Amino acid sequence: MLRRHVLAGFGLAASPLLHAAPGQPVALQFPRDLGSHPDHGIEWWYITGYATAGGAMYGFQITFFRSRVPGTQDLRSRLAPKQVFMAHAALTDLRKGQLHSDQRIARASLGDLSGGLEQAGASLQDTQVRCGTWTLQRQNGRYVSDVQAENFGLQLSFTPTQARLLQGEQGWSRKGPLPHEASYYYSEPQLQVQGRLQVGGKWLEVQGDSRAWLDHEWSNNLMPSQAVGWDWIGFNLQDGSALTAFRLRDASGQAIWAGGSHRAASGQFRNFGSQEVRFTPRRIWTSPTTAARYPVAWTVSTPVGEFAVEALLDAQELDSRRIGLVYWEGLSELKTTQGQMLGRGYLEMTGYAGALKL
Repeated sequence: MLRRHVLAGFGLAASPLLHAAPGQPVALQFPRDLGSHPDHGIEWWYITGYATAGGAMYGFQITFFRSRVPGTQDLRSRLAPKQVFMAHAALTDLRKGQLHSDQRIARASLGDLSGGLEQAGASLQDTQVRCGTWTLQRQNGRYVSDVQAENFGLQLSFTPTQARLLQGEQGWSRKGPLPHEASYYYSEPQLQVQGRLQVGGKWLEVQGDSRAWLDHEWSNNLMPSQAVGWDWIGFNLQDGSALTAFRLRDASGQAIWAGGSHRAASGQFRNFGSQEVRFTPRRIWTSPTTAARYPVAWTVSTPVGEFAVEALLDAQELDSRRIGLVYWEGLSELKTTQGQMLGRGYLEMTGYAGALKL
């Protein structure tokens, strides 16, 4: 799952990457690269954010995964599961201290993924993803999602307020010491949220300054072989800036690789090198469901400062073992180490309930 700058920083389109031997990264082209990349092994569109509705604050997550199934690519049957789609959604109710979550899984039909699909699929031209009845699509420059889950609902739109952010080296984000351990990766921070949430059987209109973050990432070699999981943060800061940081861990908990970025509201951009990011756990929460031990409070050191990350609700573990994933994903606050509030966003932690297999 996860996520993740651009040396050039503030443009909507990518600057050309140097083309070398086959297998080297290519320049991202928009809107084409807002769509699906079925020739890559794994891909996801991921939206996290917070919204005020009914006088209370909620966190939400909407994620669509696509996985290419290597052993079925030469099969001619329309029933062959050449691409499998999974979707996760969650709603954190801070007032009641509850996490609601749900999931879907479906195969894509044979042929062009741009339309006419029976169960799931994604357009090759733009963001238009579906898994069962759950959808995420881009319309007139904004993203729109409709998720009718078992005990909650999300009908939300997300309007960009800043330029698209290319992570890593112009959208090519290293994830390990070997050159091929990388992903294509861009973000849409500081999205303005509108729409409504369904909580307790009632629809509540989103009010106030509610914000979200979108990541789109695709890869054939996302994790080094010795990695068991990762820790990641994505925060929309109150001053309009955006902060990302991540690390991949081995079985001993040591970082194999790290990275991230910071973009100020002015557009000034800083890409983080692997040796420039450090995650230090400060507080552990143990899941009563899986017995996994998650650091729900961190000190994160970056080239632009040292920050305190604190979960707003400890119990934000997503137990999706039915489709093979257990991870922690939750609404959190970003503060200075002296306690000054800086912004809100999401903390994601994988591999604590067992090594993650993608």
